[in-house]
Amino acid sequence: MATEGGGKEMSEIKTQFTTREGLYKLLPHSEYSRPNRVPFNSQGSNPVRVSFVNLNDQSGNGDRLCFNVGRELYFYIYKGVRKAADLSKPIDKRIYKGTQPTCHDFNHLTATAESVSLLVGFSAGQVQLIDPIKKETSKLFNEERLIDKSRVTCVKWVPGSESLFLVAHSSGNMYLYNVEHTCGTTAPHYQLLKQGESFAVHTCKSKSTRNPLLKWTVGEGALNEFAFSPDGKFLACVSQDGFLRVFNFDSVELHGTMKSYFGGLLCVCWSPDGKYIVTGGEDDLVTVWSFVDCRVIARGHGHKSWVSVVAFDPYTTSVEESDPMEFSGSDEDFQDLLHFGRDRANSTQSRLSKRNSTDSRPVSVTYRFGSVGQDTQLCLWDLTEDILFPHQPLSRARTHTNVMNATSPPAGSNGNSVTTPGNSVPPPLPRSNSLPHSAVANAGSKSSVMDGAIASGVSKFATLSLHDRKERHHEKDHKRNHSMGHISSKSSDKLNLVTKTKTDPAKTLGTPLCPRMEDVPLLEPLICKKIAHERLTVLIFLEDCIVTACQEGFICTWGRPGKVVSFNP
Repeated sequence: MATEGGGKEMSEIKTQFTTREGLYKLLPHSEYSRPNRVPFNSQGSNPVRVSFVNLNDQSGNGDRLCFNVGRELYFYIYKGVRKAADLSKPIDKRIYKGTQPTCHDFNHLTATAESVSLLVGFSAGQVQLIDPIKKETSKLFNEERLIDKSRVTCVKWVPGSESLFLVAHSSGNMYLYNVEHTCGTTAPHYQLLKQGESFAVHTCKSKSTRNPLLKWTVGEGALNEFAFSPDGKFLACVSQDGFLRVFNFDSVELHGTMKSYFGGLLCVCWSPDGKYIVTGGEDDLVTVWSFVDCRVIARGHGHKSWVSVVAFDPYTTSVEESDPMEFSGSDEDFQDLLHFGRDRANSTQSRLSKRNSTDSRPVSVTYRFGSVGQDTQLCLWDLTEDILFPHQPLSRARTHTNVMNATSPPAGSNGNSVTTPGNSVPPPLPRSNSLPHSAVANAGSKSSVMDGAIASGVSKFATLSLHDRKERHHEKDHKRNHSMGHISSKSSDKLNLVTKTKTDPAKTLGTPLCPRMEDVPLLEPLICKKIAHERLTVLIFLEDCIVTACQEGFICTWGRPGKVVSFNP
């Protein structure tokens, strides 16, 4: 449905679009920006970001919105599709000197009508904890920039915690902080906790507990974004070196990796059930990666420039309870899966969990996700069962694995339903898109990964083929942004070799890390619309609307079908 042709039609900004569920409409009166509504001159500025929180107050108007534009930070009541935005009355407004806000995150666990904890990361490396309701600035972390001097790229509260938060920097480092602890008056000293392929985790050595609690060094170049899995147990990181790395957050084990087609990866998100990860980046593609199988299952091409944000839409994910015969593999069955007259997922998490159960009635799922990019376009995508469990494999190399996946819906759901490579995944075939170790890696992913010994064994086995490949091709050494020369020599020679060996993109192409374009399904967007004059930097799916924002500082609300309420501005 992407617009064809050139000229005026292509350059026209769209204010509405239609999908199978109906008409989405831009609501001009629900636009948020700086109070004067003047477009922001975005040259050289950090991306505009938006954070939401619901204060759970009784008025039914508990949504709050925070966004940064240049040196400014705003905090508003968000009225969504119900009422017009009142830009003359921000609850809080801050203007910073010498540094710019780059990202922010609310603590949803502690938010009340009287108080909310907001973390703000800055271009000079500091992190501020503020309360926009009480108008308080609680604390400043990394104030003297002794921990890291580079730009903060991503900051998030650790799920389920009132005090722990994680900060990523353009140095390629991540730090775990506790709001209750100080940062000390001297640069921290570190002790190696764990080292693996292209990552190392250190603890902070000091007599008294201080921040940071942990320092992660991940990949090469900037760590552009990270995202916690819905259950909070896993952490997906995307870096400028083009790698997605997924860790078990508590045991600090590497679960799996993926490489972009080319260029850096800029954004990452999880499906609501935690089974799939989508990334976007400088290859203009969106890439869908299976958490269970540790492999790329699809790519999507619709953007004409870098993809800046990817996000799943939990409210448009379709769920259909089906007969036990659903996975017989016939054409009729799979065509039935594509029918769009499905129940809307009101409680996506619980509905999706049925998909993972061992119930005799499998549940089929269509995942909806979206992406926005520097091409000023919004794309929406559907990830359907014919992609997730293809009955007609693309190549002979993939036949067995896909059939096994399709005929075993519960496999991998709890981490203990896949046991050994022998009974789940047949021997690997040439150019297979499935890693031969996926079943074993998955077996340890949820339940047994907490057992350190087992998790360690799984991790080593899971990266064995990669180690061997890199050992054959270690031609160039690289220098890390932060030297890792002080790391303990106790680690094996092979581990040190892998850490110091630069991955040649030409040698990953055609491997399970980065399959060739013809080896995985290519998704086409449901819609691909130009919706702004400047590059898009925000995409958030809410229950009754979609929120986008561009670098000019305009935060737009798109009413979902049937959700738009007529109101007077």
